Amino acid sequence: MDAFLSQPTSHSHAPQPDRVPAIQLKNDIKARAIITDEPTSSIIHSALRTYPLSAAGELPRNEALMLMIRRQRTTETVDVNGCLPEKLRKTYRDEDFILHEDKKLIIFATKTNLSILKQNKHWFADGTFKVCPDDYYQLFTLHAMMTNAIIPLVYGLLIGKSSEDYNLFFEKVLAQDNFQLESIMTDFETGTIKSVKDMLPNVLHKDQVIIGFDLICDQFDDDADDLLDYFEKTWIGTGREKPQFDHKLWNVYDRVTATVPRSNNSVEGWHNAFANRVSISHPNIVKLAEKIRREQSKFEVDMAKLLQGHTIKTKKACYRRLDERIPRLVNGFDASQLDEFLKNIAANVTL
Repeated sequence: MDAFLSQPTSHSHAPQPDRVPAIQLKNDIKARAIITDEPTSSIIHSALRTYPLSAAGELPRNEALMLMIRRQRTTETVDVNGCLPEKLRKTYRDEDFILHEDKKLIIFATKTNLSILKQNKHWFADGTFKVCPDDYYQLFTLHAMMTNAIIPLVYGLLIGKSSEDYNLFFEKVLAQDNFQLESIMTDFETGTIKSVKDMLPNVLHKDQVIIGFDLICDQFDDDADDLLDYFEKTWIGTGREKPQFDHKLWNVYDRVTATVPRSNNSVEGWHNAFANRVSISHPNIVKLAEKIRREQSKFEVDMAKLLQGHTIKTKKACYRRLDERIPRLVNGFDASQLDEFLKNIAANVTL
């Protein structure tokens, strides 16, 4: 067998093993910059923890490493028409994710999400402001129950909080299917209430509410008159004057009998947690859209687990016991024993 040998040329170099750790560190930093939202300095500090001291002289300057991270994180922007880039219009699992998009409203939802929403007659809604881009007023979301969990299914960026803004949002969502909606649990924001009042269910009859309030009033001292006057005008109504908030908006008797959550606590908790994950106030629209995509991806896993019979979250034992006691009291309600019923309910409520 013939062998071909040649002399070293002027461009040949001896091996430089000290350069290997520096090359590996740069590759690790680039990869981490793409997949995480860590601050630039944190990425560099983490990468340097196990870097061999013998190769310290091969490291680029800190400024060069920081510039490398920023280049890796160069984000896409909206196009000339203000529309989101194509990548953000689909989920990580390649399902269409934009239900509606214009200058007044952007809605993120998949067909799968809408299918789950349709299976639920009771929805939960809430909005948050801190995570919104400057061109929008709030991120408004719709959630529904799957087994023991409340899942975010529709994400809307609204330009305001008027009833017209909410009407446009609900119009676009409800046009997607024949939803058999019975209730929407939301806060007491007047624009939301005005927009969804026709979709809410009837609850405990008004006369029972008034009788119950009268029974409670009889047990207060005179120094509580200001509080009772406020409560009567705001929540009960006086004579011919209707209350500011109709009884059916805040009376949760029927929700308990239907084993539907009594409050929006879990939805408000999700909004707080999501704001922490976004980590900055008023990000640009592209950054927020990417955060929503990631949120969707996480909950797709949760939905799959629930459909396979798993549970993904359990309440603390004290809240589970409370959720067992209150339905037992409600199911045994006797209108002739309203005073006793209210006392027993009050024993299970802490402020």
